[in-house]
Amino acid sequence: MPTHTPTPVATTPPLREGWMARAALRCAAWAERWFPDAYVFAVLGVIVVAVSALAHGATAQATVGAFGDGFWTLIPFTMQMVFVVIGGYVVATAPVVARLIDALARFPRSGRGAVCFVALVGMLSSLVSWGFSLVFAGLLVRALGRRDDLDMDYRAAGAAAYLGLGAVWAMGLSSSAAQLQANPASMPPGLIEITGVLPFTQTILLWQSIALTASLIVVSLAMCWWTAPRGASARTAREFIDTTQVATPAIPPRSRPGEWLEYSPVLTILLSLLAFGWLAREFASKPAVSAIASLNTYNFLFLALGLLLHWRPRSFLDAVARAVPGTTGVLIQFPLYGGIAMMLTAATGDGGQTLAHRLSSAFVHVASTDSFAVVMGAYSAVLGFFVPSGGGKWIIEAPYVMQAANELKVHLGWAVQVYNAAEALPNLINPFWMLPLLGVLGLKARDIVGFTFMQLLVHIPLVLGLLWLLGNTLTYQPPVMT
Repeated sequence: MPTHTPTPVATTPPLREGWMARAALRCAAWAERWFPDAYVFAVLGVIVVAVSALAHGATAQATVGAFGDGFWTLIPFTMQMVFVVIGGYVVATAPVVARLIDALARFPRSGRGAVCFVALVGMLSSLVSWGFSLVFAGLLVRALGRRDDLDMDYRAAGAAAYLGLGAVWAMGLSSSAAQLQANPASMPPGLIEITGVLPFTQTILLWQSIALTASLIVVSLAMCWWTAPRGASARTAREFIDTTQVATPAIPPRSRPGEWLEYSPVLTILLSLLAFGWLAREFASKPAVSAIASLNTYNFLFLALGLLLHWRPRSFLDAVARAVPGTTGVLIQFPLYGGIAMMLTAATGDGGQTLAHRLSSAFVHVASTDSFAVVMGAYSAVLGFFVPSGGGKWIIEAPYVMQAANELKVHLGWAVQVYNAAEALPNLINPFWMLPLLGVLGLKARDIVGFTFMQLLVHIPLVLGLLWLLGNTLTYQPPVMT
């Protein structure tokens, strides 16, 4: 009796990862095991700066006094940053925006494509608002994670969602430094005498700045493609979160007669008339770039827009309540950074000099007109790892950095952009600004930092090289007072 030989079934060989993807996976595995919580970094920063101040001759009394005196100094800026997060979250979770996110999540056709798509959306939106970018991109990752047909690595997608803040945020309207320099009413008197007023046309709207931003976006997308794991190497969203849970739940039905105003749009309409009336007056009385340069106006715009998009007060309040946990890291850690800043600038040591003065003296000593961009960029990146201020430390650094730019005849607007581009670099591995995004994704910093570290390795030479190259196309212009 003849025997039947079964026809071999064709099988798809397992995907072989490229060397960049393998390196990213090894970095991710290391970070998942060894990377500490963001709060640990903040405390370590305090200790390192305190020890450095003591080593440079500051007394223990001066050091602890500076730390305590500086602990509350960043409270106004802290609240502004909290409202950046809340405003971004409220807008990103509005029903109409949630539907937009679901529509966008249908576009990618592969796991790698989804990771790159998230990165592009995150980076472009961060140029308008980094707070909105973190939440919007995070919710997009969750929406993509619910698709069973994608082998999208949830960790790589989370890292891609963070690239707005890790790569280009400070090159757009989110730049606190550019906003400060464009708004003379917000500038300390000592700074305005050094720099004058620098409108956006001299900072973020320079063609050199736009070229640098475009280069960062293209390279970041390429790195996302090369480092995203595929197939069996990819860890999907189901391994980290409940993918059946809706990220923006519907508001519960009204249960008491006293709640009718919470569910009625009447209050929203009346409050929106006031809010948008003020905004209309603000933008009518000054150029748009000057109006949006105020961080208070910037936050007010997002809150008013979020209120209107949610329509019912109950929906708006629920969104604010969901946003608040994402601000806990800002609230508890910013006072520590205020203490660090004060120890740098107020704890005097040998010769009556502070640690910041010693750093600035060293900076001016080693920099030249040709090397200013590289030296300042490296300096800002290193300091930004210890003081991730979202641009706030520009107030501390600007007087001596911009004075050096004047003495070396460096374009003042480009000096601001050097700071902006370099300040984003430490964000790629410092977990502080990851906190709002991680809250949306349900991840830990250790889950995504292996992938962002690979981005950092490429971004450092790219940013410093382009800062030097493009800076050579600009000529110095004396400060302009208004």
